[in-house]
Amino acid sequence: MPLPKAELHLHIEGTLEPELAFELAARNSVELPYADTDALRKAYRFEDLQSFLDLYYELMAVLRTERDFEDLADAYLARAAAQGVRHAEIFFDPQAHLARGVAMGTVVEGLSRALERSEERHGVSTQLIMCFLRDESAESAMATLEAARPHLDRIVGVGLDSAEVGHPPVKFREVYEAAARLGLRRVAHAGEEGPPEYITEALDVLGVERIDHGLRCVESPELVERLVRERVPLTLCPLSNVRLRTVDVLAEHPLPAMLEAGLLCTVNSDDPAYFGGYAGDNFDAVRSALGLSEEQLRELARNSFLASFLEHDEERRARYLAEVEAYEF
Repeated sequence: MPLPKAELHLHIEGTLEPELAFELAARNSVELPYADTDALRKAYRFEDLQSFLDLYYELMAVLRTERDFEDLADAYLARAAAQGVRHAEIFFDPQAHLARGVAMGTVVEGLSRALERSEERHGVSTQLIMCFLRDESAESAMATLEAARPHLDRIVGVGLDSAEVGHPPVKFREVYEAAARLGLRRVAHAGEEGPPEYITEALDVLGVERIDHGLRCVESPELVERLVRERVPLTLCPLSNVRLRTVDVLAEHPLPAMLEAGLLCTVNSDDPAYFGGYAGDNFDAVRSALGLSEEQLRELARNSFLASFLEHDEERRARYLAEVEAYEF
């Protein structure tokens, strides 16, 4: 039985495995520019974030109907549960679908069907976080928030993802202020490829409660001190960092030093179909490459539940934390 954990940095579109991509392509009469699943897997070699994003958006063409999004989410939840995930806070990218003529309701309803039966079917509690594409305009983000209004009973928060460099958090000040007025939780990608200043800006301008990635905080001792003092969670994605070349090899990942500094780090899979592993695979990889102790792994699992948006259900969070403490390696 794997170590119980929460996954807090997971893009549902990034769980599209080649086999499912071809299945959905056939269902929806979409022609993929790859001969077979092996040819598609060979395309999963990235030079940087943008080279990944190009393929990521290309493959979204197979997602058309509520059933497609339902099948996508259900496949992820089955894999996640098998790797010890007990709670998942799942990102989705509506702008990428709206641009293809797929309605917000199609995406949310399809995902929600899988999420609503997740506890019964997979033993995984879930929440849904809508992300804005930072390389699109602030006006587009605001229009997306408006389009989501009829579905906010299914959406717990907003996030910010896609190409980071050149798109600072301040660009989205107004839409985050609007999201706050709607009672939505706020997170943002910052400090993956962008500078440490983006992390500070996400905290001070957007009012975020968690930083997704946050890897480059280590370049600023003052920022590290602040993150420790304010107990700001960081949703790290180690295998993603290696695949996208933000870290050369996993053995050089700063995770041990970040834990030693007192940062509230969590380990997540980001876009696991593209980056070589789901949540449990990331835990196994850092344990092996970085020599993490059992107590450090337990700390990472504990942090994942402490950093989750489960304040509305402290009894559930306490139960998950008890599972972590009772776990025998």
